[in-house]
Amino acid sequence: MIGSLRGVVIDRDPVLDRGATVDLTIEVAGIGYLVTVTAATLSRLPADETVLLFIHHRITEADQRLFGFLAKEERAAFEGLLSAHGVGPSLALAVLATHPVPQLARILADEDLGALCEVPGVGKKTAQRLLVELKSSLVLPVLDGAVAIEGSAINLNGASASPGPMSNRPLVDVREALVNLGYSSEEIRRAVAGLADRDGEDVDTGQLLKMALLNLANG
Repeated sequence: MIGSLRGVVIDRDPVLDRGATVDLTIEVAGIGYLVTVTAATLSRLPADETVLLFIHHRITEADQRLFGFLAKEERAAFEGLLSAHGVGPSLALAVLATHPVPQLARILADEDLGALCEVPGVGKKTAQRLLVELKSSLVLPVLDGAVAIEGSAINLNGASASPGPMSNRPLVDVREALVNLGYSSEEIRRAVAGLADRDGEDVDTGQLLKMALLNLANG
């Protein structure tokens, strides 16, 4: 089983929209592996540089497919979604393309049926079933208030969960965190709207990130 791939992306499909899934070819030691990712993941992969993807290797009687993620937490969420009745890889990727892991955790915690209905192909009945199944079975890394980002963590309750000194530029850190979580530039612009007035107050990166995510959730 393939668990990760480190190599250079040598071919990629064009990104049509953020909700789409796309295929790319990553070359590792002279071998090209075809990997399916979300458009958001593809947009965060640099060209002509070595990248690391965490892989879900799916084997069926008909074929084998590789699904790639930039973080282990994204892969874990994908595999958790697959465990729900009637959820296949396409729907699982559509959920993560529409709602990145921190947002999905918030949706499940708040039982936000409407947000799940925003996923292409998910109607009200399917969303209701997903809420019931996922709340009882899907463990996401942000349900306890911590958002894992490339080996570090930001606590949504306000305290930094990562070692080392706090950054002296919280708003810049929030923008970088949102980029790492897969949000588009337009979404980031909406998320941080109004937060500039809070930058410099007695608030840290975790508090500003929580405000930004709430801005996105509230539209």
